Amino acid sequence: MNLDFYKGKKVFVTGHTGFKGSWLSKILIMAGADVTGYALNPPTDPNLFDIAGIKGNINSVIGDIRDYDKLKKAFDECRPEIVLHLAAQPIVITSYEQPRYTYETNVMGTVNILECVRQSDSVKSVLNVTTDKVYKNNEWNWGYRENEPLDGYDPYSNSKSCSELVTHSYKCSFFDNMGIPVSTARAGNVIGGGDFADNRIIPDCVRAAMAKKPIIVRNPNSTRPYQHVLEPLNAYLTIEAAQYENNGLQGYYNVGPDDRDCLTTGELASVFCAAWGENQTYECLKKDGPHEANFLKLDCSLLKSTFGWKPVWSAKDAVEKTVEWTKVYAEKGDVPGITEKQIKEFFKI
Repeated sequence: MNLDFYKGKKVFVTGHTGFKGSWLSKILIMAGADVTGYALNPPTDPNLFDIAGIKGNINSVIGDIRDYDKLKKAFDECRPEIVLHLAAQPIVITSYEQPRYTYETNVMGTVNILECVRQSDSVKSVLNVTTDKVYKNNEWNWGYRENEPLDGYDPYSNSKSCSELVTHSYKCSFFDNMGIPVSTARAGNVIGGGDFADNRIIPDCVRAAMAKKPIIVRNPNSTRPYQHVLEPLNAYLTIEAAQYENNGLQGYYNVGPDDRDCLTTGELASVFCAAWGENQTYECLKKDGPHEANFLKLDCSLLKSTFGWKPVWSAKDAVEKTVEWTKVYAEKGDVPGITEKQIKEFFKI
């Protein structure tokens, strides 16, 4: 992605205080975009949004995506050309604990942002970020394609399937007639520096390593496609820019790593231990808990053939970059600096 496209563009990002949203905001700031973010306060303490120095460089509006009036006020004041919708309740286990909140956020939140777009005369490109978990998962050994049935099992996955359907309805009912291209991006698991969330394998690894304790792996045989957080963000920005210029490129796109980077949780923990050093170890501790898919993989041929997109870093590279970032943080070093350094390395700027 040539980030020069975004220089001077007005961009509205929902979920900008989250892990992925913070990295995205940092990229857009470095590209010279005029960014307005709308989200709840950062979901963890510590969090990337604060420690990477993002807050002072964008128009940050703290609000709930379910609050349509507040969202629309921020949206109308921004008058964006480009909309990136990342706001979500993103944790599977949390969705079992709070299903109603998950549906309200992930479904009606999507309705609310698309309703803002529908009533706008400035928007020229929209992307809704969902998940690889939107598909009806048959535990196949091959990757799901964009034309597979949508039917997420758990409340989180199902709410994101619903978000896809909402987007398709708005596209057909309104945006096609308005000439506004809208796409969805279905991304797999992401890792990277600054993720402090609960119930995620790499943050769990980081907390254990910083505490000099063994890593506890709950489901060592679960296989997932792992990629550095900059990989899908590169894809999102590529899709937005391309459909901005040619709305025939709008669509529904899988975003994931190559097959070599589909690892079991145990394999990922092993790679992390090797990258961290210091005789770090992990232990497998099987726990009974709510259903999660054991195997899930995407076929990203459409994204690659349409845009010439391809992964930059392998899963091993992603883990090593995460460790590099985390050790700077752990040593109270220059977190904004290491964040910018990795973005420059990735985008070759």
